[in-house]
Amino acid sequence: MRKLLYALSLFFPLISPAFASPPATFTEAKVIAKQKVYLDQANSSMGELYCGCKWTWVGKSGGRIDPESCGLKARKQETRAERTEWEHIVPAWTFGNQRQCWKNGGRENCVDDDPVFRAMEADLFNLYPSVGEVNGDRSNFNYGMASGIAPQYGQCKTRVDFDQRAAEPRDEVKGLVARTTFYMFDRYKLNMSRQQQQLLMAWDKQYPVSPWEKDRDRRIAAVMGHSNPFVTGERQ
Repeated sequence: MRKLLYALSLFFPLISPAFASPPATFTEAKVIAKQKVYLDQANSSMGELYCGCKWTWVGKSGGRIDPESCGLKARKQETRAERTEWEHIVPAWTFGNQRQCWKNGGRENCVDDDPVFRAMEADLFNLYPSVGEVNGDRSNFNYGMASGIAPQYGQCKTRVDFDQRAAEPRDEVKGLVARTTFYMFDRYKLNMSRQQQQLLMAWDKQYPVSPWEKDRDRRIAAVMGHSNPFVTGERQ
């Protein structure tokens, strides 16, 4: 019996993705992301996505930002800067706008009528806690270079160019957002401009996969049933 249990313990990690249960909705995804992916990250040195701030979990999936941990100062919306929000690294507008449901009635219509959209909206690879105000300012802008933009959020290094409709994340996550974007566009057959491809390819090369990104990938794969091949190296 003891030998059988040992054999199963060796085999189970190989078959566990078959028992994975991806979240069915964005609401469910936020709770699972907190419980299974970012559960121990609120006080990590990596911090949240855009500013590296630490936070305190509040409720089922919310959080309160610790501004002193990252030198954060609100640009305009103090209340929103004090809380975490779940950022879609590839914005819902970007993947929704390429589907008929969006043209027929926007995001709400897609949530109601399009199972593929719901899967994209709830994809854990595409979600990351972020400072609420920066998430809001980023809006549905593509990632890009925000040259000449002065710091907007205290010591936070992410910058948003409202005129050019571009957001440049801090260097520490440029590789992560690039590989996440490639994953989303590849998996869901989305169209990306050549300019965006070239920028993200440069970030992917310049900022290689970190130990945390690998760990994050493993945690998400345990729920989703597959890895991000741009993180594991299966795709480039």
